[in-house]
Amino acid sequence: MRHYLWIVTVLIFLAGCRSDSQDATPAELPTLAAIAQGATETATATGTATSLSPSPTWTATAEELPPTWTLTATSPATNTPLPYATSTRRPTFTPWPTQLPTNTALPPTVTLPPAATATTGPTSTVAVTEGATSVATLPATATTLPTNTPPPATATSPAPSGGNLLPNPSFEGSWYHINNIPELQIPASWRFEWEEGNNPLDPDPWNAWVRPEVRVLTTDFLPPNEHPLFIWDGTQTVKIFKGTGSISFRLVTEVTLPPGRYRLTVNVFPDLVVGYTASGEKIWAPDPLSGEIRLMGGGGSTGWILPTFGQKNTFTYEFVLGQQQTVTVGAAMRGRWAILNNGWFMDDWSLFRIGDN
Repeated sequence: MRHYLWIVTVLIFLAGCRSDSQDATPAELPTLAAIAQGATETATATGTATSLSPSPTWTATAEELPPTWTLTATSPATNTPLPYATSTRRPTFTPWPTQLPTNTALPPTVTLPPAATATTGPTSTVAVTEGATSVATLPATATTLPTNTPPPATATSPAPSGGNLLPNPSFEGSWYHINNIPELQIPASWRFEWEEGNNPLDPDPWNAWVRPEVRVLTTDFLPPNEHPLFIWDGTQTVKIFKGTGSISFRLVTEVTLPPGRYRLTVNVFPDLVVGYTASGEKIWAPDPLSGEIRLMGGGGSTGWILPTFGQKNTFTYEFVLGQQQTVTVGAAMRGRWAILNNGWFMDDWSLFRIGDN
């Protein structure tokens, strides 16, 4: 094999030398057969037989490349949005019912009463003896007296022997607050009592008793055209009222009286309103039971009386005392339904001794 390679090398060298000669032609180059014959003769001369065969070609061995790094596919991170903040609704305000009680529903049409210009009104006279109950023909309705009983504003003193026996009968004096409640302006020498809570006349919660408001009003707090409507003596009147609230109350005082027969007179204006006309006129409560009044004195009282709404009403009550004693006198009023305005004006009350036993 090495001889063969050597011969091939020599032949290539010689071929290169001949290429420098101008006379050399491709035909002069030895053929492969001649080269093979020469090699055979050389081998014969040297006594070594060499098999001449083509040199094996070089075969590239495929190297195994190192494994390439393969990017592992990963799922792209998903964008998980934060939850939206949810608003928390505030509790809705549940208003009180606005409808009127069914038993005070307005009729399709309302006829307004005549303007309240009269200075006198219906009169109720009841006579009782000492310790006796009322003998009025009006039916007496049982009622629970108010439970809020603050102490009297002033000490009780014996009544004068003549004239009006009530202290501060026209509420012309000063006034005071009960328990420093500004809505309660109580006329001096008088005591105010009221009920709150369950209303036995109507169990509807809308008609539960509520505390009224009390005002001692001078002419400065009323328009001039209302002075004769609500002020009947002096320059002041008392207004006890509540808007859209049922009320039950008493305004009373204590007097010490000798034996005899007495007459209590109470003047009131029931300002009981369920609405207003397009021109602003008041629409008075159409149900007679919307407002009631009861007079008391000498240990007895009248039954509940139905006044006329929207005008001045005058009521009297007579009682007899067999001996000198201190008695409670005054009036109770109530509006059993929570109408638009439960109002009562009062002024010019009196208590007179009208005779012996």
